[in-house]
Amino acid sequence: MTVYPKLHLHLKGEYFDQIKAGAKLEEFRLRTPYWIKRIRSRTYSGIVIHRGYPAKDTFEFTILRPWRGFTEKTITHPHFGLAPVEVFAIIVNEESK
Repeated sequence: MTVYPKLHLHLKGEYFDQIKAGAKLEEFRLRTPYWIKRIRSRTYSGIVIHRGYPAKDTFEFTILRPWRGFTEKTITHPHFGLAPVEVFAIIVNEESK
């Protein structure tokens, strides 16, 4: 199995802050051809989560996480509109126990 380099995800500030605080467990990406190619049948060496597009030396706006995989879901979320959408739910935090 090929292990790919780290998956980089650029997020809006509110979602980045929720992940950093441990409140958000998954990051969603629409199931489009672009994301299907990058998510399905791949294993990454880790995930790099960015708050927007920070300068390279701005480490407080970057979170490193291990790759824990993803699930495919149908969700309704204000960011994607009112209709249900198919997404990849990328695991970014462990569920609190």
